[in-house]
Amino acid sequence: MSSNVTGAAGKDVFEGEENILGEDSFKTPVPSTPDTCITSTLSCATPKETVLIGDFELEACRGLPQVTLGLLKPDGMKFRKEIERRMKEDGFDIIQSRKLQLSPEQVSNFYYEHYGRPYFPLLVATMCEGPIQVYVLRRKDAVLMWKRMCGPTCVIEAKKVWPESLRAIYGTPGKSFKNVCHASDTEQKANEEIRFFFPRLTLDENFQNELDVEDYIKEFVNPTLLEGLTQVCKNKPLDPIVWLATWLLMNNPNKPKMTQAVTLTFT
Repeated sequence: MSSNVTGAAGKDVFEGEENILGEDSFKTPVPSTPDTCITSTLSCATPKETVLIGDFELEACRGLPQVTLGLLKPDGMKFRKEIERRMKEDGFDIIQSRKLQLSPEQVSNFYYEHYGRPYFPLLVATMCEGPIQVYVLRRKDAVLMWKRMCGPTCVIEAKKVWPESLRAIYGTPGKSFKNVCHASDTEQKANEEIRFFFPRLTLDENFQNELDVEDYIKEFVNPTLLEGLTQVCKNKPLDPIVWLATWLLMNNPNKPKMTQAVTLTFT
């Protein structure tokens, strides 16, 4: 099976894409899984909370900002506006979005791990019935909260145990893969699936949210800047701006420092 899909012009493309972000390269896909059961456990170093969805348990890393992949399947596209409204009401920020039509090969690449399974042809056919919408969603505990919002994979079960979930409200009972949406199992899987659809999007863990930026400035920028301003007050230079700029260059904590003088000899 090919691990990449290349357009006629030699560029990596999605067929039939409504270009929202600009032209993205289509990188080598990563394995993914259909939403068979909600059984994932998220690992983290902060206090956890166990959440029940029907007969399944999930552990939430409370308070951790995350990103996850949101995907509306072809049968869910007619409810896109309502679902996007639900996303925002539930506290999700939509960071990026793409509407596209997957080819059978692209679906096969996305669900790579399930190639050869009896249900695989039906899964591919269902995902190719029409366009899909993919999102990069962000909020605290995004992976867990999007899975909760989607609900159990089986629409009939979702209607019984999680009637407010997207699959319970918009899913088609009795249709295995017509359950409206796809949810990533774990944070690692979410990042892999985001890179599948958004290969140019940078998922820098240090800057996934505004709080991280503020913390970075407080921890690494402010102490050096404060010391520089203190030195300006002590030295009272004629041109404080130029003096401060020079001081910051000389005292950059990330600048390599030599422990002893080095003598260069030219021959």
